[in-house]
Amino acid sequence: MRATRLTGSVAGLVALILTAAGCGLSSGSEGGDATAGGCKVDKGNVGSGKLSGEIDGDITFQTTNLKKDFGDFFNGVIKAFEKANPGTKVKWIDDPGDNTFTSRTVADAQACTLADVINVNAPTATALTKAGYLLDVGTKDPDASKPFVPSFWESSTFKDATGKAIHTTLPWYTGGVLLTYNTDLLKKAGIDPAKPPTTMFGLFADYEKIAKAADGKFYATMANPIWRIPADFDQMGIKILSADGKSAVLADDPRTVQWVEWMAKLYKQGAMPKDSLSSSNDPSTLYSQGKVAYGSTNPSFVRFVKDNSPSVYAKTAVGQQPYDALGRASAGAPQYISVAATSKNAPTALAFAKFLTNAENQTAWCKDPSVVIFPTTTASLDDPFFQNVTGDDPFSQARKLVADQLKTADTNQTNLSPAVQNAIVSQVQLAMQGKKSPADAVKDAQDKANQLLKQAG
Repeated sequence: MRATRLTGSVAGLVALILTAAGCGLSSGSEGGDATAGGCKVDKGNVGSGKLSGEIDGDITFQTTNLKKDFGDFFNGVIKAFEKANPGTKVKWIDDPGDNTFTSRTVADAQACTLADVINVNAPTATALTKAGYLLDVGTKDPDASKPFVPSFWESSTFKDATGKAIHTTLPWYTGGVLLTYNTDLLKKAGIDPAKPPTTMFGLFADYEKIAKAADGKFYATMANPIWRIPADFDQMGIKILSADGKSAVLADDPRTVQWVEWMAKLYKQGAMPKDSLSSSNDPSTLYSQGKVAYGSTNPSFVRFVKDNSPSVYAKTAVGQQPYDALGRASAGAPQYISVAATSKNAPTALAFAKFLTNAENQTAWCKDPSVVIFPTTTASLDDPFFQNVTGDDPFSQARKLVADQLKTADTNQTNLSPAVQNAIVSQVQLAMQGKKSPADAVKDAQDKANQLLKQAG
């Protein structure tokens, strides 16, 4: 259920298959039918005009690995919806989220059998929107934006096959972004834990101090840049894509080369474990063993440390992730709820999607002690649960810090396709290994990204 970016060849499959298969939207054919992503659908599901129809009948709702821990909660939400809307029936599908999930989702889309309501992340929403498989919620329900914090609603915009930005998702929950660090390890490196850096390069300078002081006994962070791209560039205000999203522009900013120079230098100096350059492992395990100074930027990570390594938790503190050029916090990309444009009961599916993501249900789920998530509705963030956080332990401080950020945070994460993200990451990895100069790596990253963007149209 964690909000994570898709990586690797399976994620690339989404972009490649859906780009090839996406037929976009077409309204109007004999018999009053239309097509969405190549699937025959009701004409009301596509084109202009508000969605209308009775809220009744059966729909399917798909989540990923939530039933074990949150079965009671979601069954309660489903029963409440069915009670409020007599004649409706929601079938809950809880996918295990194994390594074939992405390819199976692609297959479902192509077979016109996507669940009526489905939880998606930004890369999947990007691909499904371009291929025409998701309902344009902003058009079909012009009032859908009202409950949400404006920046989160803006984040739910993705581009269709023509390049037009449309709202095909409802923002559901987010994890927030912060610094988590081991105060003892920072002190050993001569770093004051009470004064976290305010810029990305300031954070890198602290990494360098740790590398010199640790002498291989512990590390600053993990090496794989996939954990930092596009997040670091976004936080620094470095534009990765042009305004229309059709070309890469990261090489136009001199700070991009400086960032890669820092990464290469830090890797060479031993600030990062050598075997973590291509590893998909996040800092959780090594941090919990006291071998990495900086942990994950996700606040749920703090509770993970609390539950799994009390001795390290006692040394853990949290701070603001560097604001850098933005001057405000970045909340990253939330998780989303979408309605399939191929749904045979779109009015009911849209009604359930809105019910699931409303302020009451978002607040209730966020209060569940088994989860560390934050809501995307304004009313939820006004709830005393978020506004009156007490306690000076790291977990309480993490919750308070993120809750304070969210109303003004910029959900500015650039939506890169997995293929483009991996193309950039692979060039940075070559520079970090000393196989390519940082300047050449950035130039080649832009060239390769442009090739992929051109192929995708």
